[in-house]
Amino acid sequence: MQSSKIGVQIVSSGILAEDTLMLGESHLKKWQIPQGQTVRLKFGAWRGDVKVFPVQRYDGMRISQALAVRLGIHAPCSLRMRYRRASRELALGPLVGVLISRDYPHSPDRPFGQITGFCKELVDAARLMGGYVYFLTPSMLGSGFSRLDAWVWADGWRRARAPAPDVVNNRLTTRKLENKTSVQHFFKEVKSRFGTQVFNEKFLDKSEVFAALRRQPSLGRYLPESHLLTGFPMLKSICARHASVFLKPVRGSLGKGIIRIVRLPSGGYAAHHATTLGTRRQQFPTLLKLYASISGRLRSGRYLVQQGLNLIETGGRPIDFRALVQKNGSGEWIVTSIVARIAGGQHFVSNIARGGTLSTVREAIAKSNLAAGRQDAPARLRTAALQIASGVDAQIPAHFGELGIDLALDTSGRVWLLEVNSKPSKNDNTPLSGTGIRPSVRVMLLYARHLAGL
Repeated sequence: MQSSKIGVQIVSSGILAEDTLMLGESHLKKWQIPQGQTVRLKFGAWRGDVKVFPVQRYDGMRISQALAVRLGIHAPCSLRMRYRRASRELALGPLVGVLISRDYPHSPDRPFGQITGFCKELVDAARLMGGYVYFLTPSMLGSGFSRLDAWVWADGWRRARAPAPDVVNNRLTTRKLENKTSVQHFFKEVKSRFGTQVFNEKFLDKSEVFAALRRQPSLGRYLPESHLLTGFPMLKSICARHASVFLKPVRGSLGKGIIRIVRLPSGGYAAHHATTLGTRRQQFPTLLKLYASISGRLRSGRYLVQQGLNLIETGGRPIDFRALVQKNGSGEWIVTSIVARIAGGQHFVSNIARGGTLSTVREAIAKSNLAAGRQDAPARLRTAALQIASGVDAQIPAHFGELGIDLALDTSGRVWLLEVNSKPSKNDNTPLSGTGIRPSVRVMLLYARHLAGL
């Protein structure tokens, strides 16, 4: 049976005992909850025995302030409710913990910096849809996990104690934070002890993604030739097959460190370096001299060498596409949004951080030099995004609930995969719109409800 959305009020402990809650009579009848008898209340990792009493002509739930504190609820809220008669369990939630990189306790209006608006949007969405969201950072993780130190919204941001959640959305933005012993121990403990579901639990390496997707033959048509760079012989081999190639840091983001190598008609090679100020170009008489020039940088980390593509463009500016693909309330992948990204005038990468601009898919395609297939191109991009997300799910042993999938079209209309990002930015597709709730936020909460069985 589906869950019910219910408003939760907090009343004085002098009026209502801690082990008692009041529930609208219609809900007791619908769920056949025994009146005045003990049932097991569940909220995240918290379990406790309570007695439920009906309230006529009332559609919500009332709990005492003492019980609210134990649940980590510090303001009226809306939750989903489900009762299982066989186990006499009354479940409330979903309780969602969002793990973010850092906080700024001395900035009460913006305790999470640039993502404060996104965090408040999640809180507002939970209030509308039913659910409770709190936020925590790696520095807030202690040795005990049944109750956590967290940030909650209660007419303003405040620190409070709360049970371990039903669901953790991992939004850590660096591998260094994600790989901390305290973070990995937290993931392990809440999953094993409380059955907490952790999604987007790891970063993806570019080489890992392409190697995994190659194991699924149906995805081969989307994959440009890609290899983990092992040295000059490999670079020489792939440059012999393609007029241009890209060198991409395996763990890079925002276009940082990308080098484009182009074979020149007059002989020799050019290296284009992506920088914050634009593209820096160097020319070399031989590929070996080019490699010698960049070898120091290549030693700083692993690089993927990838076939260059003849991307569609507008006004000489390359176009690619970012699809946000999420699991919905049924646990199925859907494309929540897809936008075109047009590279800045002095750049060959399209990231917004590098001066790129956003456009609708149809508008960008209409202005591009795409030779054929303009009408069905948006549908083919969506199909590719869904198939690639399913391939990541099938081939990479980790739990993902949302992916940013970067796609491209070449001038013949063929769809190519550029990159898969397991920590897609919430500001890279559509801007925050006042008090509005974006579809991506709604879908994330629907998936949390699915995972929590609510």
